[in-house]
Amino acid sequence: MKTTEGDQKAVIDAGPVEGERPTLKTIAFMAGLGVTTVSRALKDAPEIGQATRNRVQLIAKQIGYRPNRAGVRLRTGKTNVISLVLNAQSEIMGLTSNMVYGISEVLSETPYHLTVTPYSVKNDPMQPIRYIVETGSADGIIMSRTEPDDARVRYLTEHGIPFATHGRTEMGIEHPFHDFDNEAFAYLSVKSLLAKGRRRIAMLAGPSPSVTYYRHLDRGFSRAVGEGGASTVAVSDIDVDTSLGRIRNRMEEIMSTPNRPDGIVCCSGSAAIALVAGIEAAGLKIGEDVDLVSKQSTDVLQWFRPQIIVFNEDVRHAGRELARAVLRRIAGVDPRELQSLSYPDEHERRS
Repeated sequence: MKTTEGDQKAVIDAGPVEGERPTLKTIAFMAGLGVTTVSRALKDAPEIGQATRNRVQLIAKQIGYRPNRAGVRLRTGKTNVISLVLNAQSEIMGLTSNMVYGISEVLSETPYHLTVTPYSVKNDPMQPIRYIVETGSADGIIMSRTEPDDARVRYLTEHGIPFATHGRTEMGIEHPFHDFDNEAFAYLSVKSLLAKGRRRIAMLAGPSPSVTYYRHLDRGFSRAVGEGGASTVAVSDIDVDTSLGRIRNRMEEIMSTPNRPDGIVCCSGSAAIALVAGIEAAGLKIGEDVDLVSKQSTDVLQWFRPQIIVFNEDVRHAGRELARAVLRRIAGVDPRELQSLSYPDEHERRS
């Protein structure tokens, strides 16, 4: 059976019948081809002519065809799903949205779809990982907030599940990752403060040494402070997981004491805004009484207070790197070939 070009256009313009999901049979009818030919054309099979592939793929796009995931899973054993597991705190300052954009840019050129699985920092981070593995709901996993000895990395490695982490571990297991060099960021941040004559320096960092990036920040911070002969001012009771209101109030208290810091390093853009609010509530000015260096993932801080020294972390780029890494791991690439770092760039600073 064959349809004329006019018949095809009429059906395409009309769209699928309301309530009916387009299938391979729908495309086959519209293209005047067999279902097997249509299936191969959608997969870019080389034995199908380019003109036929283009025509079939155009029809599929115009009628909103999507492969049936259950059918795909039965035939191939795959879900065509990548799961991004993030803690709920990551939503602040658009971290999640930028990560999702980056991952989606890569997945859009593949059969894979992205699902986001959030969890609270107060809950066991293993819960969403176990659920995904036990239900077989994804072919690969991307996750963040790695720990030096990360139970999730061990579990996924033992179960042979492809994954990539936003952050590194220190457990001797080679696995795909992309990370921002937080040690270099902290080191350069302190150097920036020293160049402005600051001698009493504090840092608002990660929640505890239980996360790897905290250790990286601490190493860079301590090395630069030691080299510069400056002193460290401890900021107790608050970290980047603390509520913004609590950060603001605690900073007002700290900046109202005689031993207040004159330079501060912050590893979170949203926390930096709370720090500024506390500093100004204490009657002090950024860039005059105290200097602040912060990392950010969106171009917000230099609009908010141009005096803040800023390093940008390109989270969208991280998303792209992580998506490529997990897809290549699914394809069987050695994890040692799937490890990358982003570095703080002096040219990305604002002052």
